[in-house]
Amino acid sequence: MSGRLQGKVALITGAARGQGRSHAIRLARDGADVIAVDICRDIDTVAYPLATEADLAETVSEVEALDRRIVAVQADVRDAEALGAAVRDGVAQLGGVHIVLANAGIGMADPSASEAQAFADQLAINLTGVWNTVHAAVPTMIEQAEGGSIVLSSSVMGLTGRIGGGSGGGDGYTAAKHALVGLMRNWARWLAPHDIRVNSVHPSGVRTPMVINEAMERFFPQAPEHGSEVGHLLDVTILEPSDVSNAIAWLVSDEARYITGVALPVDAGFSTP
Repeated sequence: MSGRLQGKVALITGAARGQGRSHAIRLARDGADVIAVDICRDIDTVAYPLATEADLAETVSEVEALDRRIVAVQADVRDAEALGAAVRDGVAQLGGVHIVLANAGIGMADPSASEAQAFADQLAINLTGVWNTVHAAVPTMIEQAEGGSIVLSSSVMGLTGRIGGGSGGGDGYTAAKHALVGLMRNWARWLAPHDIRVNSVHPSGVRTPMVINEAMERFFPQAPEHGSEVGHLLDVTILEPSDVSNAIAWLVSDEARYITGVALPVDAGFSTP
């Protein structure tokens, strides 16, 4: 454990599995305590199963194994009141909030879902949910007057339109992930006087249940063998969650204390023009 985040509390949404769990473990390893939020139920327009209560319990177990404290809350990021309650509960138990990882998001839409509803759900979770998350935490961060760091989980599809258009789910995903860049830049200016930094990360495909699932396998039956087949410049077909967690751990640390307003690709060169 490095201790470079000792005394810090991190709010992480989508923390039950995948990138969210990886981020929680990595920040705990660096000394942070964690407020872990996840919906822990499925959403009708999403093509794959979402996290469960058991998944969230596993995140709790792995963080506690690192001798860090964790407050786990089941809440939907679309529900601003529930997020506010989660933050208040976490702050009461852990003593504050200094880091926000607005990570919760959904990917591939169910092809049988209404296009309009799929579009609406993508925006509600991947965009409005991020807005709700940040606004749930920022008042406490400002009141603490201790600075802080916020990282929005976007995507390479927030830097490019290469996903293609025409479907409610795909259009909504790309629109939401692009919009996060605008929010990030706006919030970087808003929160700089409070010494709160705001950045976004933009991974390409990551080995999580959002990407590795039966629905995706049906859509892409032929697995790529080389990085170039998925648009990477470096020869890697899929990133590991830890690759993104490592970048975020650096962004939220004092090593990146003057970095704000940056859209950071973690994408093996995918977004290179």
